[in-house]
Amino acid sequence: MLTFLESTYRPCDGITRRDFFKVGALGVGGLTLADMLRLQARGAAAGQDIPKSVIMVYLPGGPSHIDMYDLKPDAPVEIRGEFKPIPTNVPGFDICELMPLQAKIADKFSVVRGLQCLDTHSAELLMRGHLGGPQKRPVFGSVVSRLRGGCGDSGMPHYVALGGENGADPGDPAYLGAAYRPFTGGQGLNNLSLVKDVSPAQLGERKQLLKAFDTLNRNLDARAGGDLSSMDTFNARALEIISSPKVRDAFDVNKEAQSVRDRYGKNATRFLQARRLVEAGASVVTLSAAGTMFPGGDWDTHAGTDQKSETNFGNLRRKLPEYDRAVHALITDIYERGLDQQVCVVVWGEFGRTPKINKSGGRDHWAPAGNVLIAGGGLKMGQVIGDTGSRAERAKGTIYTPANVLATLYGLLGIDPATTVPDLTGRPMYLLDDRDPIAELS
Repeated sequence: MLTFLESTYRPCDGITRRDFFKVGALGVGGLTLADMLRLQARGAAAGQDIPKSVIMVYLPGGPSHIDMYDLKPDAPVEIRGEFKPIPTNVPGFDICELMPLQAKIADKFSVVRGLQCLDTHSAELLMRGHLGGPQKRPVFGSVVSRLRGGCGDSGMPHYVALGGENGADPGDPAYLGAAYRPFTGGQGLNNLSLVKDVSPAQLGERKQLLKAFDTLNRNLDARAGGDLSSMDTFNARALEIISSPKVRDAFDVNKEAQSVRDRYGKNATRFLQARRLVEAGASVVTLSAAGTMFPGGDWDTHAGTDQKSETNFGNLRRKLPEYDRAVHALITDIYERGLDQQVCVVVWGEFGRTPKINKSGGRDHWAPAGNVLIAGGGLKMGQVIGDTGSRAERAKGTIYTPANVLATLYGLLGIDPATTVPDLTGRPMYLLDDRDPIAELS
């Protein structure tokens, strides 16, 4: 069984019958890699050389919308704050002065202002598009993994969560089952290789032995009314993963040119890993950007609370330049590599910050208005969607929520948001309650 980050589970299929060999050593007693590929045949996007994919960057704590992408320079001083807006290469689209790199490429992304969320410190709403009710919905990555089939043609898992400090993708497949938890790399990468005592020649011999057992298993299964007609295919792909370095290599940023690594910088290694993973075949890659990645911890900038003495503005003065560099590097890289029609980058947090500065020089939680940055994916770029008025308080006109963002992403990946999947009782459950995409992006 594969072990990822000290926890044991099957990343692509939970089937336990016919356990036969271990990953890497291929010793009798643990066929899980072949089994995990079994669901690949279901829902795979056929006929596409490069299936579309999503990189979702989560900013835990709630980034300040009014200090990043929705500045109000004409508002009273207790609202507008310390930062000035600068023009981007898109007329009428201004962003914070601490993000000059993004200002140069605003034509390559769009920002939705006034995203309505809930006041809860969790990525749950963003990843599920729903909170509450008798049972939780599966997270976005798990749904995509289920409907696309667990793993791609190259053996790359469809859903990878790179994690991060100070909050991360919950990675919860809910009633879809543990088979659709994300692949998280870590120690599991060491299992995707031959052990030193097994040569390629021995691998070939064991492949022949496995084929003989497959024939026996098929005969027995046929008598029992089962179906193992595709078993050889899944086993063959499992062996291909073990003998091929592609999955392991996708995590290794050292295989990139030094100039590319320098563009991202040492703090944004996960951003570069995410690009490598989708290019290698992953459908959804999530990562949390806080903690040691950017200075000043998470994005919860109350200031003066919980023994914090740094103001919202002092924190962001340290954090935003590094954030700007990372986002600019990722988006630029996607476009330069010709992936902008296939890869969609989404950057958001659980809510915005209060338009009014508090007595400690910080901004508190503000669920009525947040921002989400969306780049690539063949969507309509270079625009600001939504208007939060003169004080960045809440959206005027059409109100969008995280569910609308996810509906847009499902549609991008060729998944109808009105699709249903069965819960544990077999009852069909919609992926989302609000299934309208963001119209301006199409």
